[in-house]
Amino acid sequence: MEKLITCFIADGPQEDLAQTKKQLAESAIVAEVCVAGDLNRTETIRKIAAEVKTPYTMLYTKPIALQMGYYSLDRFIEVGEDTDAAMLYSNYYESKEGKITPHPVIDYQAGSLRNDFNFGSVLVIKSDKLRKAVEKMDVEYQFAALYDLRLKLSLQGEIMRLAEFLYTEIELDTRTSGEKMFDYVNPANRAVQIEMEQACTQYLKDAGAYLKPEFQPIDFNECNFPVEASVIIPVRNRARTIADAVKSVLMQKTSFPFNLIVVDNHSTDDTTKILNELSATDERIIHIVPERNDLGIGGCWNRAIMDPRCGKFAVQLDSDDLYIDENTLQKVVDAFYEQKCGAVIGSYKIVNFNLEMLPPGIIDHREWTPENGRNNGLRINGFGAPRAFYTPMLRAIKLPNTSYGEDYAVVLAISRRYQIGRIYEPLYLCRRWEDNSDATLSIDKENNNNTFKDRVRTIEFRARQQLNKANK
Repeated sequence: MEKLITCFIADGPQEDLAQTKKQLAESAIVAEVCVAGDLNRTETIRKIAAEVKTPYTMLYTKPIALQMGYYSLDRFIEVGEDTDAAMLYSNYYESKEGKITPHPVIDYQAGSLRNDFNFGSVLVIKSDKLRKAVEKMDVEYQFAALYDLRLKLSLQGEIMRLAEFLYTEIELDTRTSGEKMFDYVNPANRAVQIEMEQACTQYLKDAGAYLKPEFQPIDFNECNFPVEASVIIPVRNRARTIADAVKSVLMQKTSFPFNLIVVDNHSTDDTTKILNELSATDERIIHIVPERNDLGIGGCWNRAIMDPRCGKFAVQLDSDDLYIDENTLQKVVDAFYEQKCGAVIGSYKIVNFNLEMLPPGIIDHREWTPENGRNNGLRINGFGAPRAFYTPMLRAIKLPNTSYGEDYAVVLAISRRYQIGRIYEPLYLCRRWEDNSDATLSIDKENNNNTFKDRVRTIEFRARQQLNKANK
């Protein structure tokens, strides 16, 4: 039988290597199984592209034993021949603590630009497209080579998921989704993130979606508002936390008038009762129960900003979180005028329910720079908090009516034309507790969330391509 594929596997323990090599070599279509160097280094990827002689190249990215499914390599090749895809990946089985469970992954799309996109550990690449991609690799990365490769492969052809469970891998990271979600902003990974940003920025330039650091001016006096700022809290069933959130707003000391708009999305616990009692004691509290029953968090935000009582600046606070002190609102509003921006994003401290700091501590998103933040924003999965917006701009764009990623979507849309202001000191206490919506997500929920944000990025990616074409 014709030898169609060469397999390159990540270095690891000898016992695991021997097991992986043995079972891969059992396939009649495998020409050779080679132990590669560090697949995150450009040097390694270049060497692979130079050595491979078969039509297909397989990369196995984990340093532990792999078990391929029955005739699964043949299936990869069959689909590769039928579609001419540049790269193929698949669903897989996950072995964790002795238990094997299905782990579906999601489809790759134009907006799947985050460097932590989960392909699984088995990648099958058309060798001719691999060589063409490597020809374009002109930066010697120590951490971002595999990311750089798949971005460049996406310009050569489709990156395709097989909705089939074609192998079993061992999962060593047993943390919950809530523990993993801040890895991409961990200061310990800063050197890695710098390389990832560089690779993504070059890709955006190659794909016609890069935006130069040129921003449209903003007139903050274009219309009148009843107050300078409105803090907006969408809430549903947060009787345990809503009073603390409200009180952290009312304690704010400012040089301007402000109010608080709480959109109570048909709570069924004591949240509504608590808000009724609080609003009776302070006229700054505007308690809205929407007429509609089909609103997500984004829809609640839209209800608040379209209210005539909304201020010039709309400032976010989640219903289970707190402002860090009485100066937060003043700092946010000052930042709009000082930085001449369409939105301001602060920094926050992760704490438990008792307000004790949890790792990784302060999330400040220092990867955002005035020059390249809006480009790098297509790579990372969030922007930080608290978020604040110039209300006329937000009224024009509006938030998607979802309860996940709605804030990310609108910041991306604003950043397409306007500067985003940043405050790098913590303004906000983000409480992580057992009732957080993202504390422990199922694979299906995590996949749905990631698919939505990838779709948001796809929309923004296309919009920026169109903007650049129109401006030529």
